[in-house]
Amino acid sequence: MSDTVAPKGLVHALLLDGSGGADPYPWSKVASWTADEGCLWLHFDFEDEAAQNWLRDESGLNDIAFGSLTNSETRPRALNRGDNLLLTLRGINMNPDSEPDDMVSLRIWTNGSRLISTRRRRLVSTEDVLAELAAGSGPRDTVQLLVVWTERITERMTDTIESFEDRVLAIEERLLNEETTGIRMELATLRKQIISVRRYLAPQREAMNRLVAENLSWLDDLNRLRLREINDRLIRHIEDMDEVRDRAVLAQEELTSRIAEQMNARSYLFTIAAVIFLPLGFLTGLMGINVGGMPGIDNDYAFWVVVLLCLFSGLGLTLIFKMRRWF
Repeated sequence: MSDTVAPKGLVHALLLDGSGGADPYPWSKVASWTADEGCLWLHFDFEDEAAQNWLRDESGLNDIAFGSLTNSETRPRALNRGDNLLLTLRGINMNPDSEPDDMVSLRIWTNGSRLISTRRRRLVSTEDVLAELAAGSGPRDTVQLLVVWTERITERMTDTIESFEDRVLAIEERLLNEETTGIRMELATLRKQIISVRRYLAPQREAMNRLVAENLSWLDDLNRLRLREINDRLIRHIEDMDEVRDRAVLAQEELTSRIAEQMNARSYLFTIAAVIFLPLGFLTGLMGINVGGMPGIDNDYAFWVVVLLCLFSGLGLTLIFKMRRWF
């Protein structure tokens, strides 16, 4: 691949100006870049073969870093080698026609002066950082870029967590109104999404804890404090999801109880009806046998006598059940 032609998988190459802005950096100068020029941010789509070739052969990264930046299946983690940092994070998928539990992965390598990141799908938090740089109010160096980026990823989780809370609250209100139609499927979907999101946030919390504790010369105390605050916010998100998950479980149990009560009530009504009509069926069956000696065969009023007898028997049984408060 030519040094002057950028790989198709290059999303952007930016040089931070140290004042909250950034300028596009020519690809032809990437190979000769030095730290004195400023922070260089290279962002790639790792599925592009040309981008993979550059990362493997020309970026100067070792095999471990290359593997982490191009691995399609990753879990959040933080790893340092010397003064280099490898960080893998997950962000909420806010792309159109996407589910929030299908989280977007982000892979970062940095040595404090150069930052190389890769992704497969668009991450809205990245666009937030780019918008701040375009407005001149973005990060001024690599450390701030790392901190601001993780902060935007965590902030973007807030709306999704709140939507989980709103959905479980709506389900609880429907249960209070004794509405059960369609709730089972909604609860199953909600619980699946919560479990999927939490599956990545729990290791991301550990990755952030390790990032704060890593012995990196370029990570100062102020930015460590900011990272710790971001991690605290992430922990609150996890706790909120645990609460929503527990409420969803309670709602599921309440739904099961309501459905069981409805089935029991219907079965009870059927039982009462069967008890009332059982003696009536016996009586009409007895009167309907075709054998000699049946009383009333020659009496014109015998049929109405039987009808009145059945009617009074039914009313009498209903009255007895009512007095005993059986229904």
